[in-house]
Amino acid sequence: MASVDGQTHPRVEAVHGESASMDDGAEKLDSSTVNRVLMEFLAYFGRAIFVLYPVYLTGYLGLSISWVLLCMLMAAWWKKNRQTKVARIGTAIDFVDNENQLVNKELSSALQMASWVQFPEVEKVDWINKVLQQAWPFFGMYMEKLLKQNIQPAIRLSSPALKMFTFTKVHFGNIPLKITGMKVFTHEVDHRQVILDLDISYEGDADINADVKPPITAGVKGLKFYGTMRVILEPLIEQVPLVGGVTFFFIRRPTLQINWTGMTNLLDSPGFSSLSEETIMDIIASLMVLPNRMCVPLIDQVKVDQMRFPLPRGVVRVHLLEARDLMAMDTYMLGLVKGKSDPYATLRVGNRHFKSKIIKENLHPKWNEVYEFVVHEAPGQELEVELWDDDTDKDDFLGSYRLDLGKVKKELEIEEWFTLEKIQNGEVRLKLQWFSLKSDPSLLRESGDGFACAMLAVYLDNASNLPKDQNEITEQQKHGKQAKESRLTKKKTACPDSFVEISVDKDVKKSKVAYASKDPVWEQGFTFFVHNVKTQQLTVQIKVNEKKTAAPLGVLNVPLSRLLNASDMTLDQRFQLERSGVNSQIKLKATLRILTLEKPPPKIVVKPPPQDKPQKPQTNQGSVAPVSAANTSSSAAPSPDSGPAGHSSPAPSVADNRDGFQTWQSTSSLSNMRRYDSHSLLSDNSIASSRFDLSEGASYPEAIRQHQGSFGEIQLTVRYAGLRNKLIVLVNSCRNIFRFSDSGTDSYVRLYFLPDQSWMHRKKTHVKKKTVNPVFDHKFEFDVSLQEAQNRKLDVSVKNGKMFHSRERKDIGMVMIELSQLDLVKGVTNWYELTLPGLKKSS
Repeated sequence: MASVDGQTHPRVEAVHGESASMDDGAEKLDSSTVNRVLMEFLAYFGRAIFVLYPVYLTGYLGLSISWVLLCMLMAAWWKKNRQTKVARIGTAIDFVDNENQLVNKELSSALQMASWVQFPEVEKVDWINKVLQQAWPFFGMYMEKLLKQNIQPAIRLSSPALKMFTFTKVHFGNIPLKITGMKVFTHEVDHRQVILDLDISYEGDADINADVKPPITAGVKGLKFYGTMRVILEPLIEQVPLVGGVTFFFIRRPTLQINWTGMTNLLDSPGFSSLSEETIMDIIASLMVLPNRMCVPLIDQVKVDQMRFPLPRGVVRVHLLEARDLMAMDTYMLGLVKGKSDPYATLRVGNRHFKSKIIKENLHPKWNEVYEFVVHEAPGQELEVELWDDDTDKDDFLGSYRLDLGKVKKELEIEEWFTLEKIQNGEVRLKLQWFSLKSDPSLLRESGDGFACAMLAVYLDNASNLPKDQNEITEQQKHGKQAKESRLTKKKTACPDSFVEISVDKDVKKSKVAYASKDPVWEQGFTFFVHNVKTQQLTVQIKVNEKKTAAPLGVLNVPLSRLLNASDMTLDQRFQLERSGVNSQIKLKATLRILTLEKPPPKIVVKPPPQDKPQKPQTNQGSVAPVSAANTSSSAAPSPDSGPAGHSSPAPSVADNRDGFQTWQSTSSLSNMRRYDSHSLLSDNSIASSRFDLSEGASYPEAIRQHQGSFGEIQLTVRYAGLRNKLIVLVNSCRNIFRFSDSGTDSYVRLYFLPDQSWMHRKKTHVKKKTVNPVFDHKFEFDVSLQEAQNRKLDVSVKNGKMFHSRERKDIGMVMIELSQLDLVKGVTNWYELTLPGLKKSS
């Protein structure tokens, strides 16, 4: 057929070429193939007679139907007993194959194991523990001096009721702190720094007593403390001591358990223990949990503000989309009737946490909510997601998941289903995006959907010459210079206990309290999300502690648009306070950064180029169709899946799939493989299934042919058990497969271990009904050596399990896996895109 301009329509020619090649392929089936098909059919027919003949014989002899039922009952009992026995043996074999993983999992859940036992990248550091054991008495002396000389005066100033507070005994016992593991980061860090993660465990016999106010006493006798402390040595310099400073902090809130004595023994009661320990953890978090850090400069040239509060690594935007298959926690009629759950989610990164809306009576909730978190350390910081069932008395736990944000920084964008932990079943779907922080004002793009477009980092340093109270401010305004002389004749008032309230619109944050000082020092950092740089402003107010209604001691307003024109979008200076003393100033550093969405680069998978050695075309086998349905490879001889034109010499071809991956394939390698289309040799209604289909003309269902999107994905785990010399293939689950009805799809998975393709070698899972996200968890084993397994392929197909009386194809999607590309010894778990090669879509 020719077009108006004389050019041939390639689509029409391809259709004719394909139909012609199918006819040629059907005619070239030799006698050996037909004989093999007939033998398979006869074997199937013999099995059917073997099963049905006893039923016919029972009726022919006039025996009671009870004999048939008895035989069926015995057969069912034998099958169930056999399955139980096989399951026990399989469990034992799995334990042998995965002994280390199972033992570590059980021990980690039952005991507080050292991290170096569970993670190979964590090092055992016994030498540090020996040093700590030797130095522990001296550490106790240092802590006694610190508590009595520094902490005790601060406690006395914190409240009038604690003016008599005194430490009477400080003894940190004989059991030292232990470092159970240390991890050193050598990748993704600056070359002028060293990062260490120390897993700290302390189960000590500390004995600390204090007099609060006679006769009230308080004390601690024994405490437990667990956490991961990060130590950063930076900058590395070329002179002694080689390190400019040391920064240490806790990445996550540590765990604390305290045994109280004295009057504080009441805090051990269930109603107060969690409250008291949570209060102490809040104090520790305000000092040493991100974004707060403890810094020790070792040289004068190091800037303390940069060590104590460096700019964050980036911002992660978390889309809480949905969950599925959650546990039903609500019950009725004294637990006899299972109901549903009212799920909600909590998300936490460091000290910042959010709670989602509550979805009533739904085990598959959809939230579609978005949250933003500032990331200070990646890798290191984690996103903690917990799901709860809302109840009137106590909320029920529905599972949790932790994700290291270093993975998001590396991948830039992640969207997938995460299996909930510490619960029987349940998954949560998240989408995470990584935003870099840029100092280029031209990149500013304000979002119309309420998302932040920039981040403001504020380092609050100190203030000077603050007025003692509002009366002093009023007096200075009235009398000017005479105020100084009049103050000499008046009664001396105490210096204020001040804190700072920093806000950007409704986002308000407070600093710690600086007691009894006109020149308070805070040295704290804060971050804010900015939605409109032109209209928003930074507001700073210095307030007096425990006087909520009192007027502030000073106010500062800084429009954020001022930062756009500043050098490096940063203001680092002393600011004159408004509504304060004449010489009252505050020193802070404000830095604005533009949020820039980082897009992940397209992933390219390149296979080795084909060998130059030509191979003879095979007449009894078709060539393998490429992974992409949009592109087909041609072989030397026409085949049912070949294109309209053949090539005499092997040439590589590129197949593009929906995700932008590219796969190199050659006609020489394709000609040696069986057809990728794993359709049944007989009709769709027959049980026998092989790699050939005499009825190639059968079409896909109309819904499949009209579908233009993805056919879904399948998750497989492939590993080799060297102890048993078996290849293990675990069909985990599928997601977002093609939906045949409103209620879902009845699907199962069929598998061939090529080149074995007869119905005897056919493996299949059970049918999962009415779901587009079926979970199979079905394991297949193949007796094969490791060397042979690496030279073979897996042909996997997801099929519709409901098309019993239709000649239309049952395939939902297929994937071909080359085992030579996988690390079978370590094992691989991947999601694979489902495609339908050779799909003829309607024009």
